[in-house]
Amino acid sequence: MSLSKENALNIAKVLAEALPYIQQFTGKTLVVKYGGNAMVDEQLQAGFARDVVLMKLVGMNPVIVHGGGPQIGDLLKRLNIESHFVDGMRVTSSETMDVVEMVLGAAINKNIVSLIQQQGGKAIGLTGKDGNLIRAEKLNVTRESPSMQAPEIIDIGHVGTVAEVNTEVLDVMLKSDFIPVIAPIGVGADGQSYNINADLVAGKIAEVLQAEKLILLTNVPGLQDKQGNTLTGLNAERVQSLIKDGTIHGGMLPKIDCALQAIQAGVRAAHIIDGRVPHAALLEVFTDSGVGTLLTR
Repeated sequence: MSLSKENALNIAKVLAEALPYIQQFTGKTLVVKYGGNAMVDEQLQAGFARDVVLMKLVGMNPVIVHGGGPQIGDLLKRLNIESHFVDGMRVTSSETMDVVEMVLGAAINKNIVSLIQQQGGKAIGLTGKDGNLIRAEKLNVTRESPSMQAPEIIDIGHVGTVAEVNTEVLDVMLKSDFIPVIAPIGVGADGQSYNINADLVAGKIAEVLQAEKLILLTNVPGLQDKQGNTLTGLNAERVQSLIKDGTIHGGMLPKIDCALQAIQAGVRAAHIIDGRVPHAALLEVFTDSGVGTLLTR
């Protein structure tokens, strides 16, 4: 089937626009946090996998970190294991942690690897436990209470933060044709497994690899102002003013926090983009307009 002249010109225009970005980012590392709608819609899944394979093919080094909160919740429900949340974080008992490892480390991780390989790429699935990739520390939540002289410390189980990232395994893969796909499960000094927020893991991996870009896929168009317009081209000072006036609030705060920490630690740019848009990652990397919020130093 032949293309019309108009379609052919549009393709040529897109390729011409992409060329300087390909030249600029060849050999550079891009860390992509993959989750939300992009992970559950079949067409978006295939499009994301194709985008990642293309990035690798033109000389970039994509590293994928994925979430899976809704899928964990679904399986817990089917197993009649009740979920409790403290400040938006799932209380993770030993029983719940077994489910987390099953969903993140096996089902989702291997599905993403399979999707990438179906599109002609090579991928290897990892959790933070493999090769001691992610050393974790237990996270305790503290709450201030007027009736207490000291803050209350709440134990939320096997929930952790990133203490250290061992890049030895990643360095080997980044020098090869393989694309790392990482589940956000860390291991403590005591050998215990810990569930870690995927945005946080992606940010820390971007920091230690000194990535060119950190890309966070979300279920919103990016950071929006109070009128619903997507904001972009932001620096740390502008972001702090938006937090102060209440523009940035709720679930966007930890994503912005993660992005800010990454760019302040040496990552050149962070992107919060709409994963519901087909080929969102590709559009953000290879086009002038992008599809979300760009933060830079």
